[in-house]
Amino acid sequence: MTPSVISADRDRAQRDPGSAGGVTGRPPWLLVVPAVAGVAFLVLPLTGLLVRAPWSTLAVRLAEPQVLQALRLSLVTATLATLVCLLLGVPLAWLLARVSFPGRRLVRALITVPLVLPPVVGGVALLLVLGRRGLIGQWLDTAFGLTLPFSTAGVVVAEAFVAMPFLVISVEGALRAADLRFEEAAATLGASRWIIFRRVTLPLVAPGIAAGAVLCWARALGEFGATITFAGNFPGQTQTMPLAVYLALETEPEAAIVLSLVLLAVSVVILASLRDRWAGNP
Repeated sequence: MTPSVISADRDRAQRDPGSAGGVTGRPPWLLVVPAVAGVAFLVLPLTGLLVRAPWSTLAVRLAEPQVLQALRLSLVTATLATLVCLLLGVPLAWLLARVSFPGRRLVRALITVPLVLPPVVGGVALLLVLGRRGLIGQWLDTAFGLTLPFSTAGVVVAEAFVAMPFLVISVEGALRAADLRFEEAAATLGASRWIIFRRVTLPLVAPGIAAGAVLCWARALGEFGATITFAGNFPGQTQTMPLAVYLALETEPEAAIVLSLVLLAVSVVILASLRDRWAGNP
C-alpha cells in the first residue's frame, strides 16, 4: 500500500470515525444504551435547572442587592485569586518543566493534591497554617496585625489554593510541548535566562497560560468548601455566589436557581472558549 493511499485512509477515518478499521453498520446496543444513559444522567439535572428557572422574574432577581453583592464579590475574588495563581504558578510550572532537581516528582505530586483533596479539608488545613493560632498566621497577626481567616483576603487565599493546580498543570504541559530550539537559538545569541523567558518562552506558551488562567478563574469562581471553612459566610465580605446559593436554597429557592443559572452560564462560556484546545475536530 502506497503512502498516498495510507494518507487518504487516515484522512477519511478522521472525517468519518465509523469507517476506521473497517467498522461498518450499526453500533452495538450494548454500547449505545449506556452511552445514552450517561448523557441523560449528566444533562437531565441541568435541564431541570432550566425548566424550573423563574424566567419571568429573572431580571428582577438578578438586580436584587444580595445577588449583585455575591456576584460582584465572586468576580473580584476569583480574578484576584487568578492573578495570585499566575504570579506563583507560572514560575512554578517553568521550574517543573525546565529544571531537574531532587524531589521534582514529589513536588509535582504535592502540587496536584488540591485537585483530589476535599475542599473542606483544604479549608481546615489553611486554618491550621494561616489562622490566628496557625503556624504562620500567629506570626502574621503578631508582627503585622494581619488576619486572613473570615475576611475577603481569606476568600482569595482559599480560591487560589484550590485553583492553582489547574494553572500549573496546563502551563507545564505547554512548556513541555514547546520547541526548545527557539530558546536555544536565543541563548546562542547571548540572551540571558530572564530575557529568554520573557521574550521567547512566554510568547510560545501563551495559549497554555491563557487556558490555564481561564480554568483557574472558573474553579475559583465555583469554590465552596474551602471558602466557607476558611473565610466563613458573611454577606458582602466573604459570601460568594456558591455560598449564596447554599444559603438561598434553604430560604428562597428561586434566588438559588437564579444564582445557579449564572454559574451555569459562566461554565458554558468557559467550556466553549476552550473547546478548540481540547478537541481538534468539530
